[in-house]
Amino acid sequence: QVRLVESGGGSVQAGGSLTLSCIGSEYTYSSYCMGWFRQTPGKKREGVAGLYTGDDVTFYTDSVKGRFTVSYDNAKNTLSLQMNDLKPNDTAMYYCAAAVRRQPCVYCSGGMCDSSDFRYWGQGTQVTVSL
Repeated sequence: QVRLVESGGGSVQAGGSLTLSCIGSEYTYSSYCMGWFRQTPGKKREGVAGLYTGDDVTFYTDSVKGRFTVSYDNAKNTLSLQMNDLKPNDTAMYYCAAAVRRQPCVYCSGGMCDSSDFRYWGQGTQVTVSL
């Protein structure tokens, strides 16, 4: 059972930066599709950014392109999300997720991200951006 633990959320003013981290453990496969999702009350979970740890497939939702950068440190089993130029619309609970197949990352890169394709989830970390 893969365990994912997020950290790094907080409150910032618009234009500020935050870095989210997700440490994984109990991996049983050599590669995973790993992503960051976010959710606000009453809305479905949105795929924000992610990557496949086995090759160079990455994805970003349009609203964060040029502002967010996703990366993975194999040695530390850590997925990171560097968020710059944060906007109030970025306010949400952010979740780290993992899927054992590459395909969910391919779907997300094509704008067809579906949270149900991801089997493992962290507990979430809150990001709040104020004006």
